[in-house]
Amino acid sequence: MEFSKQNHIKTSVVACIIDADDRVLLTRRCIHPFCGQWVMPGGKIDHGEAILAALHREVAEEVGIEVRAEGLIDVFEHVGVGERNDHFIILYYRASPLTLDLKPNGEECTEACWVEKDSLLRLDLPPGCQHILARVFPDLAWGPPPELTAEVRCEIPDATDCPLPTPER
Repeated sequence: MEFSKQNHIKTSVVACIIDADDRVLLTRRCIHPFCGQWVMPGGKIDHGEAILAALHREVAEEVGIEVRAEGLIDVFEHVGVGERNDHFIILYYRASPLTLDLKPNGEECTEACWVEKDSLLRLDLPPGCQHILARVFPDLAWGPPPELTAEVRCEIPDATDCPLPTPER
């Protein structure tokens, strides 16, 4: 039997870090994907690495703080991202900071800051980040971003306006 080489799904973990004042830690990303947009710290889970170990490592590498993971918020999928047509499955965990002194690494993010929840709607956030923050802060007036295509809407769990056929169960 012959198998053709297929692109791999990239599995990542992201920390939605919220401090005692309901501020969210966001970073200005400087690499693909979502370069220039505000995102939560996180990244690829290495082969053989436990999910929460990856979460702690990524946060420490990107912004230099320690966190306590509190639980899975949701899973989000990005399909067909960028010129490379990447496919990402992202596990978003809520976390609390154990330290607060932010030191963005400059390799993955150029800035890091604590953002008041009322300021979140004014930021340039990728669809997955918006989806997760809408789950964490449902009281804010979240709406679908203008660039959200039908295909991306179908990637949002529980989307009711997905025009694509759903598989029969």
